[in-house]
Amino acid sequence: MPPIAWLAVAIAAGVAAYLVAWPAWISYRAREARDRNADRYLAWRGRASRPSSVPTSEGMTGEERRKVITGAALAIGAVAALVAFFAST
Repeated sequence: MPPIAWLAVAIAAGVAAYLVAWPAWISYRAREARDRNADRYLAWRGRASRPSSVPTSEGMTGEERRKVITGAALAIGAVAALVAFFAST
């Protein structure tokens, strides 16, 4: 494959990785922040549950996890294509 094609693949895969993973990551972080804010508010009002040693974080949803993993795979592919571009020039 010509070097410019490897560069195009690298750019396309990098953009795709960003477009797939970033919204899922932002959604996850926003939900975590909302949960923390709700816990702080309840503690301020004196209605908080007893603190436990187990974190109450639910983590990522299945869809968010799938999108982040897909984005990571695309990013790895972009790096591999970039290496191929530099190796072929």
